[in-house]
Amino acid sequence: MKLLDGKATAQHLKEEVKAHVSEMKQRGERVPHLAAVLVGNDGASLTYVGSKVRSCEYVGFESTLIQLPEDTTEAALLEQVDALNADPAIDGYIVQLPLPKHIDAEKVLLAVAPHKDVDGFHPTNFGRMALELEAFIPATPYGIIELLERYEIPTSGKHCVVVGRSAIVGRPISILMSQKRTAGNATVTVAHSRTENLEALTRQADILIMALGIPDYLKSDMVKPGAVVIDVGITRVPDANHPKGYVIKGDVDFDAVAPKASYITPVPGGVGPMTIAMLLKNTLLARMWNAN
Repeated sequence: MKLLDGKATAQHLKEEVKAHVSEMKQRGERVPHLAAVLVGNDGASLTYVGSKVRSCEYVGFESTLIQLPEDTTEAALLEQVDALNADPAIDGYIVQLPLPKHIDAEKVLLAVAPHKDVDGFHPTNFGRMALELEAFIPATPYGIIELLERYEIPTSGKHCVVVGRSAIVGRPISILMSQKRTAGNATVTVAHSRTENLEALTRQADILIMALGIPDYLKSDMVKPGAVVIDVGITRVPDANHPKGYVIKGDVDFDAVAPKASYITPVPGGVGPMTIAMLLKNTLLARMWNAN
């Protein structure tokens, strides 16, 4: 078993982006500027956005954090989105999810200008990605592809089973894995919580991507020997014995599955760090594509 070290790989990516930004500065060019909009005080969101801001500082990006109160109206948030769309100093921005229940997240994400949509959630970017056109790829699937490529894991002709069908991870990674790319050309099956005989499918997988959101769901008897296991799950599970009061769990029962896998991602330290690194890469691409 070999560990797919997302933390180390993400650091390599950050160094590459940092070097690119340094060259931009030497040429007197404006460096990339990423903005993040956070509504409310969700603990996980605050942690995640804080990590994004620190990463921007590390690679030399400009960053802006726009923090709005929990009771911000949908109309007020849409006004903020419009302002960011119109601001030439902002290359890309994200609206951190989840949003408060009184705000229609789909309506807000549709209002984000596609050329600034570095999360890759807008239908324009999703459609362009599916057609293999230039587009912002959602950061988590993008990170999975990057991990597979950098570890030179063979994917062509392999059976890839994706468990989870969300528009953020499951659907895009299933499309990317089937495309003509270095980490692609796989035969892809998409399964989900309603799939019958799910265990029979997972046992067939050469590459198994778990994005279900159920802690420790995948057990050892659900994996064939030598499979590549990518764990996208990240759930806070209460734990009174832990200083933080919780532990982070993935969808994979790591200790049980790892001995059977050829490669496996840990949680934390696997796909999570890659997500932030690919957001930085998308922001750099936004600066290059929308050069002014």
